[in-house]
Amino acid sequence: MQILSFIAFTALVAIVSYYKTRNTPNTNSDGYFLGGRSLTAGVIAGSLLLTNLSTEQIVGLNGSAYTSGISVMAWETLAAIAMILTAIFLLPRYLKSGLTTIPQFLSNRFDVTTKTLTSALFLTGYAVVLLPIVLYSGSLAISGMFNVPELLGVTQPQSIWICVWGIGIAGIFYAVFGGLKAVAISDSINAIGLLIGGLLIPIFGLILVGDGSLLDGISVLMNENPEKFKSMGSKTDPVPFHTLFTGMMLVNLFYWGTNQQIIQRALAAKNLQEGQKGLLLAGFIKILGPIIVVLPGIIAYHYFEGQLENADSAYPMLVNAVLPKAFVGFFAAVLFGAILSSFNGALNSSVTLFGLDIYKQHFNKDASERLVVRRGKMFGILLAVFAMFIAPFIANAGSLFAYLQEVNGIYSIPILTIIVVGFATKRVPAIAAKVGLLSGCLLYVISQFVLQPYMVNSAMKKAELNGITDAVGLALAKADAYPHYLDVMAILFVLNIVIMLVIGKFYPRKEAFVQEYTKQVDITPWKHVYLVGGIITLLVVSIYIYFA
Repeated sequence: MQILSFIAFTALVAIVSYYKTRNTPNTNSDGYFLGGRSLTAGVIAGSLLLTNLSTEQIVGLNGSAYTSGISVMAWETLAAIAMILTAIFLLPRYLKSGLTTIPQFLSNRFDVTTKTLTSALFLTGYAVVLLPIVLYSGSLAISGMFNVPELLGVTQPQSIWICVWGIGIAGIFYAVFGGLKAVAISDSINAIGLLIGGLLIPIFGLILVGDGSLLDGISVLMNENPEKFKSMGSKTDPVPFHTLFTGMMLVNLFYWGTNQQIIQRALAAKNLQEGQKGLLLAGFIKILGPIIVVLPGIIAYHYFEGQLENADSAYPMLVNAVLPKAFVGFFAAVLFGAILSSFNGALNSSVTLFGLDIYKQHFNKDASERLVVRRGKMFGILLAVFAMFIAPFIANAGSLFAYLQEVNGIYSIPILTIIVVGFATKRVPAIAAKVGLLSGCLLYVISQFVLQPYMVNSAMKKAELNGITDAVGLALAKADAYPHYLDVMAILFVLNIVIMLVIGKFYPRKEAFVQEYTKQVDITPWKHVYLVGGIITLLVVSIYIYFA
């Protein structure tokens, strides 16, 4: 019954997406990549949320919440503020230039080489980090919900391999052969199901904890686990409170404002007003995100009495424990849609970046759109297969969500730096952008993969020599040994800006950069953007004060 309902709902979404795509043909030169500049606020919001709200978020963040409590909600709640900043400051500038990819701006502002380097960084990050993590976390969820090892008579690692390749092949057909329009339409359908299904898990979980009463469940959970309901994380938590004012906002701004996988939805808006409304609607819903991606992890901690061997398995195990069996198939189908959405979004971005920014730019400047699309599809397939081979090995990487965010720092902060400097200055030259990219990547790699392990290992040995053997003492020693990776990101962000400005001071570009209005999109702003943005910000601050 569970498998039949899973197949039925998944097939329904695929058929509707195919029908809608076939009956709303693309009409412009960017049709394959953007589905035309025609997305409305609701589609943009749903697509943004579902692209982000995938299993690396649901499984990974709930795993972090299982261990550390609601302090990890910063990844969701502060995303709302990042969306506001994107809607007010970045999106108008993107649409003014008629951009289809973020690296296009860097080509206009700096030069083609800068654009190519940025596209290559995005593609490397998608191939090595994002796509494999989406596949692995999705496989962990599907395998746990359907108990695939028992169902197929295989081991847990074998079930992960099977699910990874099943999800990957399905994702290739959706993204590579359907384009962004098919992805956006399926996202809008799945977003509704995901919100409904995602809310059912904590509701049923709280009812179970409260012996049939939702309110009693909330009371029991908070009274018996007060340490899990502190919004201000300690220095040993995954998100210490002070990092909200250092690297956390930078990471969120990169993700929601400059990451091609995410921002391409807003770039496809029919006009600036629809794009801004879509971002703000998504930002408002993001405030409710912790109910789906944090609260279940705390419920799992209480229900399983903190005895799970793998924290990242908390969510799928809770789903099996609390959700009525009749609903498991439906929710698995919705979750499968979320997995495909994240996978498709990254894959479609990769196809776009490679086709427009690398193949057409460097290999065949006279290539027709059909040929560019064909080469992009071929690259997308190769990238997906590469990710499918890597994904199962992420099981050895430790905390899923922490691994994702820390490794992403290799390229996220350098790219954000050059975009900020590019918009904020007029005479910083292209060489400064190249130096900023390379220095940012290199310094972060040295910091996190050379200095940090060395300093932490030295601190652990010193702690043991001093007789510190308890988990709390060792955790404090580790936290004090080296700055948090979010602090490192903030330090390098400032350092890279200084480097670029110094280069701009001594070697300025000959002519000041002037952004031209291409008139491809109406950039009249939504009249309520500041009011709604202020309300959302106030709600975020209120949540932190309440749980302080």
